[in-house]
Amino acid sequence: MSNIKIDGLGKVYRLGTINYGSLAHDLQSYWAKIRGKEDPNAKVFDHKRLSGSLFKALDDVSFEIKRGERIGIIGSNGAGKSTLLKILSRVTGPTSGKIRIKGKVASLLEVGTGFHPELTGRENIFLNGAILGMGKSEITRKFDEIVDFSGVSDFIDTPVKRYSSGMYVRLAFAVAAHLEPDIMIVDEVLAVGDAAFQKKCLGKMQEVGSGGERIVIFVSHNMDAIRQLCTRGIVLSEGRLVYDGETRGAVDVYLDKLKEQLNVSSSLAKEVHFESDLRYPNQITKFSILGGSEGNRFDINDFIEFEIEYRVNGRISNLIADLRIFRDADCILLSCVGDEDSSLREEHKPGKYIAKVRIPKKFLPAGNYIAKSRLHVPPIHPEGIYEPPTGLMFSVHVDGLILKNQSYLPAWSGKVLTHEPWQVSYEPSAK
Repeated sequence: MSNIKIDGLGKVYRLGTINYGSLAHDLQSYWAKIRGKEDPNAKVFDHKRLSGSLFKALDDVSFEIKRGERIGIIGSNGAGKSTLLKILSRVTGPTSGKIRIKGKVASLLEVGTGFHPELTGRENIFLNGAILGMGKSEITRKFDEIVDFSGVSDFIDTPVKRYSSGMYVRLAFAVAAHLEPDIMIVDEVLAVGDAAFQKKCLGKMQEVGSGGERIVIFVSHNMDAIRQLCTRGIVLSEGRLVYDGETRGAVDVYLDKLKEQLNVSSSLAKEVHFESDLRYPNQITKFSILGGSEGNRFDINDFIEFEIEYRVNGRISNLIADLRIFRDADCILLSCVGDEDSSLREEHKPGKYIAKVRIPKKFLPAGNYIAKSRLHVPPIHPEGIYEPPTGLMFSVHVDGLILKNQSYLPAWSGKVLTHEPWQVSYEPSAK
């Protein structure tokens, strides 16, 4: 028997409006419902496309989850993942459809969810346990294990409003994982923690779900984590469920969706060639990624080098090649422009040019990326840009560093990483 059953789930938001309903509308809807009639105020949701200021976050989503499954929910930003988790966590309700949940739910959706900022870490542990229906003695039995896992023992009697985001997440995850909920829901919030803690959390979620009794629902853009943890994958796109099946297939569908949105090369190729386009006198003929292992896989300690080969058919000044790197289909993470000063001074003569750029090591966090190239003459105008239709995919992975004979996995959680040298001055203490 399924512990979670979702049938035709929909969620619609009215943009820019709060409390747009009225008592009269509520009474109309209620009267129609008890008579088994169509809701007169829900007709707008029958339209396939949205009208006016309505935004359909979820659209006719249906699936079931059985006890013991570890589910990965993936999709681009805005696909509806967080909305789905909020409905499963009972933070918000659906606009349409039915949902049945059997069992206690513990969720970790965003930093701060489920904790009272004025209470101490200790008090919040007991509060969360009580919310899950646990007795004081049962929570006390788990208390030391929770504190030890979180690593915040020195601050357990400090109000959590004084915690850093990393401390907050560590304690929140420890509470959610150790209070034995029937259903554990974890959003991308784990990205706040350092790499060592993320690995620890993945191991704990695998342990929670491996007993065959509890459900784990995990949302992440880290496809390696999804493959490692999940026994089944669900892909959302524009609020609709587009895949429900084995994890590897879900990852493939997600990456294919990214390729469609950014028109990426159909395979993890090292280079892509472009045919001549008579509309543009100056064109990129080849775009390559250099180095890396099979499948364009790079370690975080590797340099990542790109090569743009382009042809100029007439004399031109100010021509610049640039590189853009996307973390997700709709997120430009990095724009790397050619040597503007040199280009502005030098006139390009007809012929073939090869431009190379190298991304520093320890600059891109672990994840999947898409790189695209283009040519333009500043100032940038759409009609003055030549952008080939196809990009290249690559991935960055963290395997750890060795520092002073100790394993070291630093807290790399930003969009980009910097490792600039620090200057530290010293003043001896006065005796």
